[in-house]
Amino acid sequence: MRLRTYESFWLLKNGLLYSYPLLEKNIKPSIAVIGGGITGALISDALVEKHYSVVLLDKRDIGQGSTSATTSMLQYEIDTPLIDLADMVGEEGAAACYKEGVRAINELAGLVKKYRLKCDFEKKYSLYFAHNKTAARKLQREFEIRNKYKLGVQWLSPSKVKADYGLISEGAILSDTAASVDAYKLTHELIQRNIKKGMQVYDQTDITAMDFKGQKVKLTTAEGFNIICDKVIFCSGFESTEILKEKVADLFFTYASISEPGIKVKKRMKDTLVWNTADPYLYMRTTGEGRLIIGGEDTEKHVEAGQQKQKEKKAKKLQQKLEEILPGIHFIEDFSWAGTFGSTKDGLPYIGESPEYKNALFVLGFGGNGITFSVQGRKIITDLLAGKQNILAQFYRFGR
Repeated sequence: MRLRTYESFWLLKNGLLYSYPLLEKNIKPSIAVIGGGITGALISDALVEKHYSVVLLDKRDIGQGSTSATTSMLQYEIDTPLIDLADMVGEEGAAACYKEGVRAINELAGLVKKYRLKCDFEKKYSLYFAHNKTAARKLQREFEIRNKYKLGVQWLSPSKVKADYGLISEGAILSDTAASVDAYKLTHELIQRNIKKGMQVYDQTDITAMDFKGQKVKLTTAEGFNIICDKVIFCSGFESTEILKEKVADLFFTYASISEPGIKVKKRMKDTLVWNTADPYLYMRTTGEGRLIIGGEDTEKHVEAGQQKQKEKKAKKLQQKLEEILPGIHFIEDFSWAGTFGSTKDGLPYIGESPEYKNALFVLGFGGNGITFSVQGRKIITDLLAGKQNILAQFYRFGR
């Protein structure tokens, strides 16, 4: 029997990269960022660049929430197809959201290069393939609207997909902008960079009380220490839904399985993120050491009892689906894991102010491309703090 832990591959691969202290004093930063995952790391980096005094707080160890469970597929695409999003927010607005995803991936590539971050960042292509003929007809229309807005796409026939990728499909959109990264390493790399520039970081620090009534925000920890700040920015993902009355997302549990190194796939697969039109969709990508990650099999509920059995069942189902679309694949599972994520009614994030809290902003990058949304949140948040208008803020606003 091959025994595996509940931890994600990224935690097992990287180990405890850095250790951060518990907050044991009263502090008065300009801005408190709650959530020490990839979103908090990206947003706090942008704030430090703007010379704000920042403290980053997490009730867990840094990077060990959804960040450690993500498969880190960076795509400009939104879980809601462009053709459907156009019906919700208008075609021009929908296209702007998609184009912003392209810009965000390029921005992150620039940050990694500029800061020399060691996070296994790789530019890739993205292949979105139809799982049946009905889906193919809609996907063809999706290609046409993406092509209209010059999103860098090609239409591939089923035979072309089979020849290039070995995949069974009914056609696909190939996009030339995508990337992959080790989000756990990226989180720590960004945080370490900003600690050297004066940012304070505390983990295992649980905020048990929040007071928004005065001119300043007062946060109190479980140990009784206070953080007095001008603004608080919530980057705590699905956990933020617990403090909001507005229902911003439906939470779900998703599963992933990763192969042993050296799996044999076509060369184009190594350069491409792959996902399909099924609901829930199946997604996959390779890693730098020659592994293949497959994910999906989402469930609405997660029960702690029987967690290991459920994870094993889902991992087996993922592997069966993989064999159906990639015949001849020899996938030997090395690790499997699961994590909680969220989806919104339109596939867009919630970034900005909520009327429920004074002097508070939120960066909630729900969906399959939450990291890309978090990169977008850097400019939205710094613009809002500076009193500037941001065109994307209207699409990502609360109360929409």
